[in-house]
Amino acid sequence: MHPTRSFTFSCLALAMLLGLGGQAFAVNYAAVGACAPPNPPAHTYTTIQAAVTASAPGTIIEICPGTYPEQVVITRKLTLLGVATASQDAVVILPPAGGLVQNTTDFDNASNPVAAQVLVQGPFVSAVTITNLTVDGAGNGINGCSPDVQGILFQNASGTVNHVAVRNQALPPADSGCQSGESIYVQTAAGFSSTVTVQNSSVHNYNKNGITGNDPNTKLTVTGSYVQGSGVVPSPSAAQNGIQLGFGAIGKISLNTVIDNTYVDPTAAAATDILLYDTAQNSGITVSSNIVGNSQIPIALEADNSDSPNFGDGVSVTGNKVFGTSTYDGIDVCTNGNTVTGNTIFNSAESGIHLDASCGTFFGPPLPPTGNNNIATGNTILESACAGILNDSGTTGNNTTPDTYYTVPFPVTSSTGSCPFVAGPVRAKTARKFSPRR
Repeated sequence: MHPTRSFTFSCLALAMLLGLGGQAFAVNYAAVGACAPPNPPAHTYTTIQAAVTASAPGTIIEICPGTYPEQVVITRKLTLLGVATASQDAVVILPPAGGLVQNTTDFDNASNPVAAQVLVQGPFVSAVTITNLTVDGAGNGINGCSPDVQGILFQNASGTVNHVAVRNQALPPADSGCQSGESIYVQTAAGFSSTVTVQNSSVHNYNKNGITGNDPNTKLTVTGSYVQGSGVVPSPSAAQNGIQLGFGAIGKISLNTVIDNTYVDPTAAAATDILLYDTAQNSGITVSSNIVGNSQIPIALEADNSDSPNFGDGVSVTGNKVFGTSTYDGIDVCTNGNTVTGNTIFNSAESGIHLDASCGTFFGPPLPPTGNNNIATGNTILESACAGILNDSGTTGNNTTPDTYYTVPFPVTSSTGSCPFVAGPVRAKTARKFSPRR
């Protein structure tokens, strides 16, 4: 073939491929509600679920300001995007008029029905994006502990929640002792995976947990978000956790503000702002640059023997600001081989950092000893009622120098037996009883 002709044909073929590629990857838009969205939609719908059901994978569904009383189920790659008009910028998903109904079952407890307001469900559903809208559970109509009320639930699915408010996944006062009611939840069945990022979002007025990631092959990243518990409320109430990674999950928790998680009876259970419970072993989990406090235990790294070999060792806890611990320690470390550095801890009711041996003896069948081989250096601890660092008797391999202390009775001690406590008389150290959502 003539060289010039060959070159011409090649250019034409490339141009055709580029043209086809542009068509193949063109973005489809759909609209919900009565407004003029930024991008011309192919179709307009009156409900979010109708748009989801009719849209091809990859569609961006632009939702006009307004209230949408419905439960939404997503089973393919889509984007839910709240859009603004000249005078309004609030898309609110509410429970239907008759209240929430069960639309799935808890993967970790087949007898636990779930009523999710927005359910993203696999298998193999990736890149679902939910942005600029509110999921409000007010008026959910649930009485009793079942079904479990959840705002946004990812099951065997991945995606991003960005600039979203999730609120009022709560129960009537008579039922608020139920250990259920979560704002954002990610869980994964055996053989599947879920990778979810929650960023720049607001979560509050949940009954049990704010943001939760459970199970092996779950990866949850929470960054730049605000999570607020209920504070001290009368009994009955749930032992709240602001952000939880648990039972084989991995992830990163950074740059969040998490406050006001307190349980009415701390002798029965402890509420936490950030709880890592039986997370995956030595998996690179980080808890960094968060502001946490006004709670019973702001940061807790815990293990029992229910998920061997998920003992939660090897976590990095760095650069957090911890304040106002109402009952226990600022950072409780009841696992091994962790790095706790560069944190600033103010006004804790017991110790600033507790290298805790109690998980090896208190929770169920015996665990490997806990509270060992941790690095707790470079922290600043101000006004702990007992110790700057409580390094339990019997622990080994811990490095606790150098740190900086101000107005603490004992910079480093191995026993609280002689410590004065602000809230009352001298008392012996007690094992913590955490209440993760499972």
